[in-house]
Amino acid sequence: MSAAVLEFAPRSAVARNAAASRNAAAPRNAAAPRNAAAPRNAAPRPSVETAAAAPARSHLRLTRRGRVVFTTLAALPLVIAAMFFVINGGGAIATGGEQQLEQITVQPGQTLWDLAEEYAPEADPRDFIADIMSVNELGVSLNAGDTLAIPAKYSD
Repeated sequence: MSAAVLEFAPRSAVARNAAASRNAAAPRNAAAPRNAAAPRNAAPRPSVETAAAAPARSHLRLTRRGRVVFTTLAALPLVIAAMFFVINGGGAIATGGEQQLEQITVQPGQTLWDLAEEYAPEADPRDFIADIMSVNELGVSLNAGDTLAIPAKYSD
């Protein structure tokens, strides 16, 4: 035995308005016969063609999950832009230009400590050595004939 499925189309707005006007035309407490004629000043009933021609209004209902998704998608570009500015906003900007450097050649038997005493006698030799190592990207060895850059603050 198969079950028949009946589908009912929703009533259009015109049909709902027509039903409401019919109900409003008759007083609630009056016992009017069903076949009584409509009053002369009542609005004419819409025909079936008029009801079918009227566009059906659809109501968009947004669920809670839909609101969360919509809000997330709307806020996502703002969050990405804020993160971009936070990450890139802390970058240092070099405004001092290039540092003036003097080039020297290391002689046989010369050490960084000797260079510190020669080029910066008033400064702490450890600071001079640290600056020379960072500017020249030196490792642990220094060989005769190497060319070193000395910052201008240490040269006369």
